[in-house]
Amino acid sequence: MPNRKNVIFKGVAVSSGIAIGRVFLLEDDEFCLIHKEIPANAKDAEKKRLDDAIEKTRTELKIIYGKIHDILGESYSHIANVHIMILDDPSFRRDIYKLINDGANAEYAVFKVLDKIIRSFETIKDDYFKERKVDIQDVGKKILGNLLGKQRKNLANLGEDAVVVSHNLTPADTVAIREKLVKGFVTDIGGKTSHTAIMAQGLAIPAIVGLKAISSQARTGDIIILDGDKGEVILNPTLEIVEKYKKEYDEQSVKRKELTKLKDLSAETTDNHKVSIFANIDNPDEVAIILKNGATGIGLYRTEFMYFNRDSMPSEQEHFEKYSKVVKEMSAYPTIIRTVDLGGDKLAKMGLLNIEQEDNPFLGLRAIRLCLKYPKIFIDQLRGILKASVHGKIRLMYPMISGIDELREANEILERVKVDLRKENVEFDEEMEIGVMIEVPSAAMIIDIIAKEVDFVSIGTNDLIQYALAVDRINENVANLYDPLHPAILRFVKQIVNECHKAGINVGMCGEMAGDSYYTPILLGLGLDEFSVSPAKVPTIKRAIRGVSFTDVQKAADEILKCGDKGSIVKILNAINVVAN
Repeated sequence: MPNRKNVIFKGVAVSSGIAIGRVFLLEDDEFCLIHKEIPANAKDAEKKRLDDAIEKTRTELKIIYGKIHDILGESYSHIANVHIMILDDPSFRRDIYKLINDGANAEYAVFKVLDKIIRSFETIKDDYFKERKVDIQDVGKKILGNLLGKQRKNLANLGEDAVVVSHNLTPADTVAIREKLVKGFVTDIGGKTSHTAIMAQGLAIPAIVGLKAISSQARTGDIIILDGDKGEVILNPTLEIVEKYKKEYDEQSVKRKELTKLKDLSAETTDNHKVSIFANIDNPDEVAIILKNGATGIGLYRTEFMYFNRDSMPSEQEHFEKYSKVVKEMSAYPTIIRTVDLGGDKLAKMGLLNIEQEDNPFLGLRAIRLCLKYPKIFIDQLRGILKASVHGKIRLMYPMISGIDELREANEILERVKVDLRKENVEFDEEMEIGVMIEVPSAAMIIDIIAKEVDFVSIGTNDLIQYALAVDRINENVANLYDPLHPAILRFVKQIVNECHKAGINVGMCGEMAGDSYYTPILLGLGLDEFSVSPAKVPTIKRAIRGVSFTDVQKAADEILKCGDKGSIVKILNAINVVAN
């Protein structure tokens, strides 16, 4: 029998904090699905069975929707609503009916249709869209459970010290977890953009996903430690490790209390240099947590969620309603809306039928390139943004600009949209600021030219680093080469900041580098004006800024820019962080 003491698992940290407790294993649903030939005279009855199961599933999801709304508010209840949307997709039921007409039983037909949809998601590289296959699986299991008369394991017996371990968690599971006030949860699957992750952040429960095999190795009652900062789980730890984590937990509790005191304080260094801390959001329902954590704006509003799980493009009215909701809630704080940043292959099913699967979509027809090739997509979004701009302080940002010609072409389309709106007597903010994301090395190299034609710039480090270093950051064979502290990256940042400041405009950063407090001193020293981070990271970054002298970090940045190797850079940066902490 393998040793089960002190077993360490590595996963994706999605909600910070430490939890120490005992495993409650929520085993995954298992269904035995076989093809049964349905006689012709029983096909209508089989469709009726399917319809009843779908309606029962819809009723259950509406109850879950209500519970999430009551616990977390409107900002998170959309999660269950996405599942209802899947049920309401007419093509979903139509394809199942077709298999039943061909003689398949309802359970097998549901399985086959879901399997086909899920397989199509396997080829998608975009994390947000890839995670949506889990939503489809969740809905499918609910329908199958209702067809077969099976219910998911009850969470009523959860103890107060429980850490839930599961292959995956549904919105219903997370509601039950919140009602029982468990200490944390871990899953085999999932990523940063999964609904499990979003719910964990909203519930402020430590959580780790993507652990691959923990549900097959953990047993109910095992002692477990969850480190939501490192993305690490320890199963059956030694007494010495438990004591170490108890001490760390106590220290974190004190720090969390201290961080809450920073909410209404400015992001200001010890020698009175002020910067801004904004937050990144993926959908309109995250505004509440942004304001709760003390952000003073939205530095990156990703609009891709609007294009998911549908067979037609979002309308101008849909764009307007989503953006208006956010900017009204943000009041006087700015909201930077990034135009759609998707590959054309993902939108092909919405009518762009001449777009085929691309071998390398990261370097293909995506973001601003897609919008310029198919201006109707762009125009509908621009009209929605402009119309919403009368309700708050909107800034518009183009992604993946690689040269000045793309910027000018995008602006020409924007100007034509403005002319049309004026003719229609539609009001919009005539002074709305226009900016670009600098995430392509070619744009960074000509930033002096670009900076003269925009109102602001935001550095997208995730792509800038992987493009500049020729490293696919999700490829485990080379992921170790993805390095925010590479001298070339730091010089890029400094060059961007210098040229933008010469042009009299601010520079923000909305990539993951901005949300890591270890890098905060160097980014401050390089002259960054705005940090845009995940909502949960706002207090931590604010504390890091308030703990250093701007004069000191400027001097350190000057020294770091002279370094040609990472070791020398790390030595200087470590020294600053020791002082800051």
